[in-house]
Amino acid sequence: MAAAAASPRRVSVFQSPQELGRALAQLVTEQAAAATGGRFSLGLSGGSLVDMLARELPSAAGPAAAPERWLVALCDERLVPLEHPESTTGAYQARLLPRLPPPGPRVLIPATGLAPAAAAADYAEQLRQAFPGEDVPVFDLLLLGIGPDGHTASLFPGHPLLQEDERIVAALTDSPKPPPQRITLTLPVLNAARAVVFVATGDSKAAVLKRILEGDAEENPLPAARVRPRSGRLRWLLDQAAAKELTLPVEKPPPS
Repeated sequence: MAAAAASPRRVSVFQSPQELGRALAQLVTEQAAAATGGRFSLGLSGGSLVDMLARELPSAAGPAAAPERWLVALCDERLVPLEHPESTTGAYQARLLPRLPPPGPRVLIPATGLAPAAAAADYAEQLRQAFPGEDVPVFDLLLLGIGPDGHTASLFPGHPLLQEDERIVAALTDSPKPPPQRITLTLPVLNAARAVVFVATGDSKAAVLKRILEGDAEENPLPAARVRPRSGRLRWLLDQAAAKELTLPVEKPPPS
């Protein structure tokens, strides 16, 4: 699979995480309403995105968004039981999915009780069945977070998985951020999406965002900087604290 070329990007800075959350929910529902082919495929990350989406998305997901047409998958998952506090699947099942209009979306659920390699193979097969005829699944929208170290999904700085160009889902047993056993979508999948949105809030993200958004894109080794959809759109939604070190021109939407 070829490396991705640089993609145009938009950087929007909101006055607060609450304003950002409302804009994100509107963006998701607009993308869902515009999706063609009978469904809307959405990849979700965990962390603070869970509560942000749980707070804002149910009220925004009206009839035009048709949540029953959504196919929801996770961008990565920790291999822990669903009831574990580190389970992203469990968090979405508890906080977001029950609040969407029934019957709700179809959700691909990682087999977290398997060994890492087997869990990755199982999830890859689920994706291949959900995206028949596509060597690499093409999501309508991926929502990604970013760590202070520049990681996204479960792709960490300096990790060999950054070089993966064949598998669509990979396992890792040595995550530098616990828990160590995880599965993750790989860069070929992230870079095949029709739209990718990074969401970042808080002071702890300011330094790494400056490095990614204002550094040398070709020499930047951080995982999040390597997400450059080949033909899709790339957008960054930040709050003021996360964007405080940026000097590049940004969009500043009015308060909603």
